[in-house]
Amino acid sequence: MIAKLSNKKIFITGGAGFIGSTLIGLLVGDNDITVYDNLRRNALAGRPYEQHPRLRLVQGDVLDSVALRRAIEGANVVVHCAAVAGIDTVIKKPTETMRINMLGTANVLQAAKELSTIERVINFSTSEVFGRSAFRADEANLTEIGAVGEARWTYAVSKLAAEHLAKAYHQEFGLPVVTLRPFNVYGPGQVGEGALRTFILRALKNQDIEIHGDGNQIRAWCYIDDFVEGLLSSMTHPRAIGESFNIGNSRAVVTIFGLAQTTVRVLNSRSNIRFTNKTYADVELRVPSVKKARELIGFEARIDLEEGIRRTAEFYRNGLE
Repeated sequence: MIAKLSNKKIFITGGAGFIGSTLIGLLVGDNDITVYDNLRRNALAGRPYEQHPRLRLVQGDVLDSVALRRAIEGANVVVHCAAVAGIDTVIKKPTETMRINMLGTANVLQAAKELSTIERVINFSTSEVFGRSAFRADEANLTEIGAVGEARWTYAVSKLAAEHLAKAYHQEFGLPVVTLRPFNVYGPGQVGEGALRTFILRALKNQDIEIHGDGNQIRAWCYIDDFVEGLLSSMTHPRAIGESFNIGNSRAVVTIFGLAQTTVRVLNSRSNIRFTNKTYADVELRVPSVKKARELIGFEARIDLEEGIRRTAEFYRNGLE
């Protein structure tokens, strides 16, 4: 049973993004929420609670430490979602990726450390820290990063550095930090470059679905409702502090080709599946172990892949994208 958050001041960097905006919908009725976001992607727009009286939107950059400190004042819970993400964006802007993901996280941790009101800080890392291949990877597995100069790994390196820094703030200063490693989260309201989102949107329009490479890459897919449940547990459970957790669905595992086939079948689509050359380093296998999250904070993903695809497609069919 997840403890209920109420009458808290919650500060969410990147809160207009997919995960942050979904989290807001569950919390804004009982808490005062400040979203701090540069609004490059805005999944909050059009949500029924976008204009909620307990929601405040501050347009800002996590690299601006002065503005960040001003906006975070009085927060009890900080959820640090802000980051550069998405393989296409990372490859085009590796320098910006590293600056925002490393320096931005450093600014958030320092600002949180200076708060007398702080009760919990949630730091978002990534499953990319496990490198090209990880099967049933647990939190104690050695992280592995690809070759220097390969743009894809700038994202993983920046997130891993931020994760080390968050752990250091906990160990040295007692900051109540929790780090989450999301594994391929998808669902209604997603914005950006998510593969499953793209497959679903194209399938609904009966357009060709494009796969980079041979489609044998294996992933585990986690529906947004399951992920947010794990996030809420990490925000409230006393055993979460100082820990890192894989949050994903270790049963919803499929190749990228199988994912495209499943999407077409579940949605009764006439889309054709095409293969194109892969021009960047890729992850061949990534399936999490969620044993630690299950045992410490009671997390367990429940929504299977086909049900998740149906729910997501229904959202887009209703024109709520």
